[in-house]
Amino acid sequence: MIKNSLKKIFIKISRLLGFEIIDQNSFVSPTLNKELNENLSEFNKKSIILPLGEVEIKRKIESLLIIFRTNSNVDIWDQNKKRIFEQNKIIYVEKSLNSLIKSIKFAEQNLSSLDIKLIILDDNSNDQNLDKIKKICEKTRINYELINHDIQINKNNIKNQKTEETYSNLSTLLTSFNLGKKNGEDLIFFVEDDYIHFNNLIIECIKTFERVSSQIGKDIFLCPSDYPYLYMNNEKTNVLIGNDRHWRTVNKTLCTFFTTKKLLDKYWNNFEKNCLDRHDPFEKYLNQIYENEICISPLKSLSIHMANINSSYGLSPFIDYKKIWDEN
Repeated sequence: MIKNSLKKIFIKISRLLGFEIIDQNSFVSPTLNKELNENLSEFNKKSIILPLGEVEIKRKIESLLIIFRTNSNVDIWDQNKKRIFEQNKIIYVEKSLNSLIKSIKFAEQNLSSLDIKLIILDDNSNDQNLDKIKKICEKTRINYELINHDIQINKNNIKNQKTEETYSNLSTLLTSFNLGKKNGEDLIFFVEDDYIHFNNLIIECIKTFERVSSQIGKDIFLCPSDYPYLYMNNEKTNVLIGNDRHWRTVNKTLCTFFTTKKLLDKYWNNFEKNCLDRHDPFEKYLNQIYENEICISPLKSLSIHMANINSSYGLSPFIDYKKIWDEN
């Protein structure tokens, strides 16, 4: 009886002092009221990873703006190939948006203080496809805005291209960056319409961002896909601990990534210049940013690029593609 009373007093004192207690015999934390196999971290407060201990969250996240860039007319831009499962493009758009919204809803349930807004930037979809996109959003009662891209808006800025598809891709990318600059307040997720996302995408990226940024004292980029082309060269990388998995530093991404309003403003010349012409690689001026800033991607993937089966830019390793395709 006395022993239990002393134990309770000790737990209360530890809580007041900000310490956490681990009981390895019962595999629980009495101060957190959790088993040790649960997520022990607290959003915007502390990140706890066993056995590495606690990281105080100094880089708090208030809001997330998601800009979903879609074109339901073009099967694969710049290629005469079929995607995995060989369906019409609108099917990939629907599955991508479905999976993204599921991840948003999952994040809202677990990160209640985080303000999440979704902007859908659509490039010339027909009325039937637009209706499908609207129904997905309205059915889930998500906080969203649908913007129809004005094909003429960037005509005076972007150089003449060989095809209208190339110009359109550059134009929507520039418009999405401008939307981030205008509407973003903190964290921004630029995402294309041919990725299918896991439910924990947003939570893992948010909590990993706050942990790593708090440790190094600066904002970072996150790429949610584990691209196969990153394994083609013998390049050095650092492996980091995120919220619920390992992450690695990378120096290349495609156009689906997380960044912050601060970094968007800091490197605006790179973001804008990347959209003014077709470069080789396409993301040339984005990749230059990673020479000065840290960019990390997960092991294994949180978002999978539904590209051609042979694409070096596409299918992430060790993923059950049929399962995630059917689930969405």
